Amino acid sequence: MSVARQRWAQIFVVGLLLFVLADITLRFTDNVNYFPTVMMLGAFLVPVAFVAYFLQQEALFDRGSHGGSILPTVTLCALLGGLIGTLAAGTLEYTTLRSSSLLSLAWVGPIEEFAKLLVPVALYVIMRNRFRSELDGLLLGVAAGMAFAALETMGYELVTLVTSQGSLNALDETILIRGILSPAGHAAWTGLITATLWRERQRTGRAFTPVVFGFFLLAAGLHSLWDFASSSSSLVVLIPAYVAISSVSLGLLLWRLREARRQPAPERVAAP
Repeated sequence: MSVARQRWAQIFVVGLLLFVLADITLRFTDNVNYFPTVMMLGAFLVPVAFVAYFLQQEALFDRGSHGGSILPTVTLCALLGGLIGTLAAGTLEYTTLRSSSLLSLAWVGPIEEFAKLLVPVALYVIMRNRFRSELDGLLLGVAAGMAFAALETMGYELVTLVTSQGSLNALDETILIRGILSPAGHAAWTGLITATLWRERQRTGRAFTPVVFGFFLLAAGLHSLWDFASSSSSLVVLIPAYVAISSVSLGLLLWRLREARRQPAPERVAAP
């Protein structure tokens, strides 16, 4: 199937057209009522298309073995995972980090990776007999991570809008940078952990193993490195660091996707 006929690509193209139309309308009318539309479309465009790609991969792999669509569960995981994840991360960071030192910054990665896992792990326990494959876990982790990234992007958009005194160019720059980088950030890190969690349950029958903990530390470490790089104001440091961390993170996620495809599809279960 050509890329143009794939659902995730169609979602991206339609969303991009809507974003451009909203942005042009905002610039032409200078009507501040369009700011929320531009910000929402800009924040969710790439995350929704990226999740749609993994949803397509999961559908091709499981071929109806769930006895029903996984889409409602993915949507629930994204909505609750993003909301609960951002609220939990913000609360934990506020109560534990009292300075902007590098030592405090090092805790942001582990805190946010833990917060993003709250809803996927709950689904891991509650729906363990229905969504059992590694690709199921990968998809749910990517959904929670992308929703977290989208909500975080909206926060950055608002800050940019205020600090730039309403500059649309600055807002679009924030949307572009965070949109391009989001799949290689929160989505990759959370998906890497949840894929490992589901696979280890298949392999050992246990919920948490040293391998799962090891991948959590790996994801949290990549996240912390990202935050360290973001604290630099030098493009000479920032750009190479972003490229390197993004390449490693996205490469690991695609590796887990390939490994998940190699696993036998689970037996069909009856719809609840």
